[in-house]
Amino acid sequence: MTPCQVDADDSSYEHMELIESGIMESTLSKVSELDALSFTEKDVRDALSKDRLSIEGFASLLSPAGETLLEEMAQRAMEEKQRYFGNSVNIFTPLYASNYCENGCLYCGFNKNNSIRRAKLSPEEIESEMANIAGSGLAEILILTGESREMSDPEFIGGCVRTAAKYFRNVGLEVYPLNVSEYKYMHECGADYVTVFQETYNPVKYEKVHPFGPKRVFSYRFDSQERALMGGMRGVAFGALLGLGDFRTDSLACGIHAYLLQRKYPHAEISFSLPRLRPFLNGKYSAETVSERRLLQAALAYRIFMPFSGQTISSRESPGFRDNIVGLSATKISAGVLVGIGGHSEEKKGDEQFDISDRRDVREIRRVLTERGLQPVFNDYVRV
Repeated sequence: MTPCQVDADDSSYEHMELIESGIMESTLSKVSELDALSFTEKDVRDALSKDRLSIEGFASLLSPAGETLLEEMAQRAMEEKQRYFGNSVNIFTPLYASNYCENGCLYCGFNKNNSIRRAKLSPEEIESEMANIAGSGLAEILILTGESREMSDPEFIGGCVRTAAKYFRNVGLEVYPLNVSEYKYMHECGADYVTVFQETYNPVKYEKVHPFGPKRVFSYRFDSQERALMGGMRGVAFGALLGLGDFRTDSLACGIHAYLLQRKYPHAEISFSLPRLRPFLNGKYSAETVSERRLLQAALAYRIFMPFSGQTISSRESPGFRDNIVGLSATKISAGVLVGIGGHSEEKKGDEQFDISDRRDVREIRRVLTERGLQPVFNDYVRV
């Protein structure tokens, strides 16, 4: 089995629905045609002078030449953010409902072979957690689980969504990839959008860092956002885990992936996340270090290339970086974040997926945004 195929003879993958898309092949093909080292500062300035960037223009912003022109990129990104989002910044928080996992991801604390305290919230605990989170004023939540269909089956996740819909106006999911009918079920339960990180868009690297488990199937994960849209989801979010592979190539592929899907589904709300690798309990994956400067370069490039897209900055990052980037490109920031199982209403039940850098609560994030002349937004969506 190659990392881009499902082995029909392996029963552990028999649930995976294949769709005739072509977006994966188009994305990887286009990435292979572009060489970051071939772009010059003139190419970057030419791209910044255009109203809308081509894929080649986007690639130039991610090149080493683009890194030398971050001030010009920041000015353009700030103009685009103002044009489409004004001073608004959405605030949300994640809720981890389970940390059981069937995968062997080398970079993740939830790795099946990692010795951590495993837990899964009961329906009553989920209700209590969500009630406490809603009490902070938040109107948006992101529900997460480890990738185990056995311990967190679709019915369990659907129950989490139904409970969330009682307390929140906007409900997101970041769980294992699902089939179209399952995404439709989640949407009917009350889910609005789906986040899936491809982790790395390099198939060879992908296979190395996913030695076992259903996540090993590159193509099934790649098509997750499209299946979610086919299932009726309003929005989908994309992300590469920066540091696993070459950050320029992964950022480029992620942007092209989102761009091609937006062209195919023009009604879809598209968003980017920019997570970097973080240490985790009982281990730390050794990988390329992606500096804050390069993280900023990727964020600015996304904003300029797809100016109408959302952009989330993770609590993985330092408070100072997060406070600055919401004025330039990011449109969404998390607050009061806990990445273990439980802890919002009672004592934490299970261990964390990774370490975070910014532990500020909702009140503090709101204060900082206001002091910077930004408008904290708790809800920008009305159900009809």
